[in-house]
Amino acid sequence: MGNLTPREARLRRHRRIRNRVVGRSDRPRLAVFRSLTHVYAQVIDDDRGRTVASASTTEKDVRDRLEGLKKVAQADLVGRVVAERALAAGIRKVVFDRGGNLYHGRVKALADGARAGGLEF
Repeated sequence: MGNLTPREARLRRHRRIRNRVVGRSDRPRLAVFRSLTHVYAQVIDDDRGRTVASASTTEKDVRDRLEGLKKVAQADLVGRVVAERALAAGIRKVVFDRGGNLYHGRVKALADGARAGGLEF
């Protein structure tokens, strides 16, 4: 049972988290995915199966503002952008889905940026 790769361990944690974290229409899920170079965030309504808002470091308008920032600062900016887009879609409260990643570094920075942008969770 042991000897999991880091990816397998993250996916196992993610499955465990998703058993409890569900995005409803009134309180969608803020899902985070972190790759080696980029960070992605989506606000998802699981009832309807729809993405309400999203932001990532790969988008052109976000990328233009990332020049010279380290990855943690980039994640903070993505959190602020996704919060701004969610508020424009009429969403204030979300549940946070860290995607099986540990809550530190870029994942924590994204969450703090989203809170600073006006989201509540």
